Amino acid sequence: MQDPRNAKISPASRLAHGGGGIDPQTGAMVPPIQTATTFARDESYRLTSPSHLYSRDDNDLTRQTEALIADLEGGAEARLFASGMAAIAATVRMVRPEQTILVQSGIYWGTTLWLRKHCQHAGIALIEADATDTERFCETISESGPALVLIEVPSNPYLGMADIASIAKVAGNAGAVTAVDATAATPILMRPLELGADLVLHSATKALNGHSDVLAGVVSCRDADSDAWKFIREERHDAGAVLPAFEAYLLLRGLRTLSLRIERMCSNAQAIAEALQAHPMVETVLYPGLPTHPGHSLATRQMHDGYGYLMSFVTKGSAQDALGVVGRLKLIKRATSLGGVESLVEHRRTIEGDASGIPEGLIRLSVGIESADDLIADLMHALSPLAAGE
Repeated sequence: MQDPRNAKISPASRLAHGGGGIDPQTGAMVPPIQTATTFARDESYRLTSPSHLYSRDDNDLTRQTEALIADLEGGAEARLFASGMAAIAATVRMVRPEQTILVQSGIYWGTTLWLRKHCQHAGIALIEADATDTERFCETISESGPALVLIEVPSNPYLGMADIASIAKVAGNAGAVTAVDATAATPILMRPLELGADLVLHSATKALNGHSDVLAGVVSCRDADSDAWKFIREERHDAGAVLPAFEAYLLLRGLRTLSLRIERMCSNAQAIAEALQAHPMVETVLYPGLPTHPGHSLATRQMHDGYGYLMSFVTKGSAQDALGVVGRLKLIKRATSLGGVESLVEHRRTIEGDASGIPEGLIRLSVGIESADDLIADLMHALSPLAAGE
């Protein structure tokens, strides 16, 4: 009979204890927030605590949160950043001038815009390609010889599914680093490092924190001795895009309920996707949990215990018709973000602009933890005038 003390503890249990449990100094059930930016030395100018020099890297609460996230990812180490874009920027900056970055097309518009500007400024070749076409994307890796392959799974806002294992294998053979933005999945549903990716990134502002009150980003690695990870560690320290102590506290607090929140959000999202798919004024629903989604089989292989909390749907009619649907929602709030306990909606064309090529009728939903029946009723009410031709 296996000793339960030696059994691997589930992610839900690790999260509930915040990756630490009781504070050894005081017995407190909640870890203290250490706000100091610097630490004392003795008369011989030796550090009082050898592991505490300056708060940029030496905050115990930040370390505890990083260790918990790395553990959830099945990774070696993690580093927190001041935002999701700061995490992406640190990862991208490992690429030198005259090298190449291959990025998945149709991902978060903020990432795409920043990459275009940065690569032009830094003299880096940028190739954008459809990663949902695995064969062609892997051919592009072999042909272009990129230093970095960056994909987003599932993608935002199209919910495209890229084959992480196949892409990472080809990228590794080509000498490239594979980084996966898994913000729309979380490590509860998908662990890219276990599929062969070198790095996994999250905007921790979103579901990892889950309460729309923290800006944060995180990068985790599979190999802590890799050149890519050494660069990212130094970039975080030297460039200073660190997460403050109070934000680390809020993030750790949010992580404690991540497993429960994701379970409810995925259940809600599946029910909403099925209801929308049956509506006569919805042209298409983009959600990998639907068997009609082109990436459904791949999502079923790569993801576990759900298909995520993010979806998009395209209404019939004009942009004004889609805006009318968004405007009639009462429970679902109109705001730009995702992954919180409250459901949010966006008309993406208004946010991204015409240059992005986003369909006029595309509406993005971030599904929260409310009653699924209430959310569906809100959507059906918002769609009904469109069905009536009003």
